Amino acid sequence: MKCTKVNQTIQSSLSLIYAKVPLVSRIVQSLHENGGRIFLVGGAVRDIILLKDVKDLDIEVHDLSLEKLEDVLRLYGYVRLVGKAYGVMKIDGLDADFSLPRSDGKGRFPEVVLDPKMSLKEACKRRDLTMNAMAIDMISSEFYDPFGGVLDIQEKRLSTPDPKLFVEDPLRLYRVMQFVGRFEMEPNQELNQLCQTMDISSVSHERIVAEFEKLFLQSKKPSIAFKWLAKISRLQTILPELYTTQGIAQNPSYHPEGDVFEHTMQAVDGAALLDYQSDEKRLIIVFAALCHDLGKAITTRMVEGVLRSYGHDVAGVALADQLLDRILAKPILKKPITRLVRYHMDPVSLVKNNAKAGAYKRLAKNLVPATITDLVQLAICDKSARNPVKGTPLAECPEPLIQTFLETAQKYGVAEGPELPLLTGDDLISDVPEGPKLGLLLERAYQIQIDEGIIDKKELKKRVMKDHIL
Repeated sequence: MKCTKVNQTIQSSLSLIYAKVPLVSRIVQSLHENGGRIFLVGGAVRDIILLKDVKDLDIEVHDLSLEKLEDVLRLYGYVRLVGKAYGVMKIDGLDADFSLPRSDGKGRFPEVVLDPKMSLKEACKRRDLTMNAMAIDMISSEFYDPFGGVLDIQEKRLSTPDPKLFVEDPLRLYRVMQFVGRFEMEPNQELNQLCQTMDISSVSHERIVAEFEKLFLQSKKPSIAFKWLAKISRLQTILPELYTTQGIAQNPSYHPEGDVFEHTMQAVDGAALLDYQSDEKRLIIVFAALCHDLGKAITTRMVEGVLRSYGHDVAGVALADQLLDRILAKPILKKPITRLVRYHMDPVSLVKNNAKAGAYKRLAKNLVPATITDLVQLAICDKSARNPVKGTPLAECPEPLIQTFLETAQKYGVAEGPELPLLTGDDLISDVPEGPKLGLLLERAYQIQIDEGIIDKKELKKRVMKDHIL
C-alpha cells in the first residue's frame, strides 16, 4: 500500500517510539541481526493511524524459533513467559509484548500452533478486525494493510478480515462492543450478523469484565456500545437489568428525553465526560450512572394519572448488585457504586426539605465508602440526562439545587467524608467492658453527635453514659 501521509505518520511515530524507549530499538535491531523479521502489529498500529498516543507495544517476530526469541530477549533483561504456550514474552520494566505468529483452535482453551514461517498476510488475517490487522516493519518502516484497515478507519466502519476465524473466539463480541463505544465506529452488516448469532457462553468472567472496564475508561460515549448490543438483540442476554429499562415511560414533565433507557444512556455519556482524579473514581461514577435508575423497571406505576417511581432508589440496589457481579472488574468498587444508587435522590430532596445538619451528616455516613462529592457528580449526570434531543445529555446541568446541596455539605464539613466520631473505645473502656455493649454504645454516641450537633467530647460522654445507666 502506498500512501504518503500514512508513511510519513509511520516514520515519525516509529522515531518517537524509539526515542522514548531506546531499549526497543536495540532489541529490534538485535532480532533483525539474528535473522528475524520484526513487525509492530495490532492496537499500536491502529493508534498510529488514528493519531493517538501509542502505549503498549505488540511486536510480532517472524522467522525465529521461540527459543531463539527468548535467547535474544534475555540479553536485555529478565524475560517473563506471560504466555509461552501462546508465544508471548515480556521483559520486566518494558511495556511491550514479543510474540510469534500463531494459529489458534476453537473454544475457551484452544490448541495453539506457533508458526514462525507464517506469512504476514495470514498472521494479519487471524486478527479480529481489519483496523487491528495492519503491520509495520520495524526495520524498514514499510506499512502493510492487507484487508483495508485504513479505509475502514476513515469510514468509521468495523469489519473482520475473516468471518470464520472471527467466531472461533467468542470474546470478540465483547471486543467489538468496546471498540464501538471507544472509537464510535459502526460494525458492518456481516459483523453485526456474526455477533448476533455467535455463542458467547464460554467467555470467562475475567475477560468480560476487562472489556467493560476498557469501555468505561476509554470511551467518551459508552452509550453507543449499549445501543449496539440492543440493536443486535444481545442486550437482554448480557445486561438483562438494563434491557428491562427499555420502554419504561417517565413523566414527560420531568423527563422530556423519553424512556428510562434513553435517560440512562444520556447519564452514562454525561459521566464519561466529567473530569476525575483517578480511574477508580471514573469507574465508580460511570457505573453508578448506568445503574442509578434500574429500579424504575419494577417500581414505575401510574398514580392518579401521573407516572411515579416511588422507591426506585431502594429497589435499584439489588438490581445494580446483580449487574455489577457480571461486568465489574474490581469488586471493591461495588459498595460505593450501590451506595450512590441508593441515595441518588437525596441531593435535591434534602435542599427542598430544608434539611438540617444532621441529615447531611447521616447521608455522608451512609454513603461510605462513597462521598457526597461523588453523589454530586452522579446527580449532575442524572439531571443533565433530560435532553429531548435524544442521543446526548444537556451541555449544562439544569438543576441549581445541586450546587446548593454541595455548598451546604461543605459548610457542615462532610462533602469529602463523614464527620469523625468524638468518642472512641478508649474513651469508654474504663466505664464499659469491651464487647458488644461497648460497640453499641459507641454507635449510639455517634448517632447523638450527628443528630444533635454535639461537638464537646465531655458533654457527649456524659450524655451517653447517662443513657447507658438508665
